[in-house]
Amino acid sequence: MPDPVARDTAETESAFSHPAVAPDVSLAYGEHPDQIVDFYAPRSGQDSVPLVVLLHGGAWRARYDRAYLTPFADFLARRGFAVANVEYRRGRSLPQQGGQGPVAGRWPETFDDIAAVLDALPELAGTALPQADVRRTVLTGHSAGGHLALWAAARHVLPVGSAWRLPAPPPLRGVVALAPIVDFARAVELDVCEGAVAELLGPEAEFASRVAHSDPAVLLPTGIATAVVQGRDDLTVPHHLAESFVAAAAEAGETVGLTLLEEVGHFPVIDPAADACAVVAEEIAQLAF
Repeated sequence: MPDPVARDTAETESAFSHPAVAPDVSLAYGEHPDQIVDFYAPRSGQDSVPLVVLLHGGAWRARYDRAYLTPFADFLARRGFAVANVEYRRGRSLPQQGGQGPVAGRWPETFDDIAAVLDALPELAGTALPQADVRRTVLTGHSAGGHLALWAAARHVLPVGSAWRLPAPPPLRGVVALAPIVDFARAVELDVCEGAVAELLGPEAEFASRVAHSDPAVLLPTGIATAVVQGRDDLTVPHHLAESFVAAAAEAGETVGLTLLEEVGHFPVIDPAADACAVVAEEIAQLAF
């Protein structure tokens, strides 16, 4: 049996070995430099195709941006999808005072951006990609982006008074979350991504109240078709979080699909060179078509 750490290293190197793929069009959805969406036209040449919206991961930290998802965006475009690869504000690039590294996320700006971009996407996509059928939109995200994808699909069940709450379910065909950081209490126990959840939510005194506005595991049921794809050997985001989310959904009376991929870690699900990536594309297709 391969050494898990060695395999994780090899998988990470493979995922990051692909050159970045330039988009066909980029459009801003706000004035901040990070408020931008890259659009990839479907390579199939069809006039009307589903739109896949990508939210990148990286523990909501500034070090990671949408660039690492561009090969995956191109992979999906070559499978006939229109693709929107979203950037958003993450944590500061400088270490927090007294901390060990860059802080994860910004409250409330990270959530402001996800809400704003999804509200703006139908118009933006209509401008950038006339081929995109926004009535067939599938939202997907990796790691911290998986969290944001699940959160965005739950905005209509946010607590009353939330600035991000929608009056009705968002117009999505579904969500495919890839190794999402969910069940924040459990993620804190497991110290996922070196304390990223606690940093995202801010001071300890704010944790409980902010969880109610941000953790998809407590924002159930949504009524949105949802699937989770996760490597069983993921050393970055343990599969226990995905299982906990699926269980919470079941308790709320909702079925969430869970695909646990054997001998797969954190990055093959977005690596065009990995078999796991094809599994993800099929999950998206099942919701989109």
